[in-house]
Amino acid sequence: MKDKVKTAAEAVSVIQDGASIMVGGFMGCGTPEILIDALVERNVRNLTIICNDAGVPGRGVGKLVSNGQVKTLIASHVGLNPEVGKRMTCEEPEDRIECILVPQGTLAERIRAGGTGLGGFLTPTGVGTIVAEGKQVLHVNGRDYLLELPLRADFALLRGTITDTFGNITYNGTTRTFNQVMAMAADHVIVGTCEIAEIGAIDPNNVMTSGIFVDSIVGGEKQWQI
Repeated sequence: MKDKVKTAAEAVSVIQDGASIMVGGFMGCGTPEILIDALVERNVRNLTIICNDAGVPGRGVGKLVSNGQVKTLIASHVGLNPEVGKRMTCEEPEDRIECILVPQGTLAERIRAGGTGLGGFLTPTGVGTIVAEGKQVLHVNGRDYLLELPLRADFALLRGTITDTFGNITYNGTTRTFNQVMAMAADHVIVGTCEIAEIGAIDPNNVMTSGIFVDSIVGGEKQWQI
């Protein structure tokens, strides 16, 4: 069986300039800080980051933003990181971020659609607002809906609590966040986990993400702290 356990540097070494990356977490809760730090150290540029939010300065995706590695940010909420606002309006093209805001439920469902092979889905969220700009509107049973298309990425960075050596993952409480849907919607999945266990140590009933989706496992992630 393939040995999936690697160092953080080894795991992110496959990520190149211009890659698209999904990052789990909700305001840092559920974000794999050990993998973010390794990505900052690698200093790959022009990344497209797909996540719930931009973290906060010095935490989560905020580290990538501050280091100038993000070209496009697809997220639901960026208001807790003032660095994003500065870079959205920056006059220097090399420092500017394109920020695409997506309603949170729509973002989760677009990722789920990407992971399950759906061609898209219909939602009333955003009808009649700027969210609808450039999108197809369908009238169904007397109501207008937007056609939202699936999202996929080259890579997904997840944060697990306990992960066995095959890649089966458990998440503690709300650290689950976007991690589960993102695991299915990327070509290459890396998990940073607090604990690495032997196969069989996790009750199959408690597996939240199957190891069939996971390519690399990195231990040493810290327990979540506010």
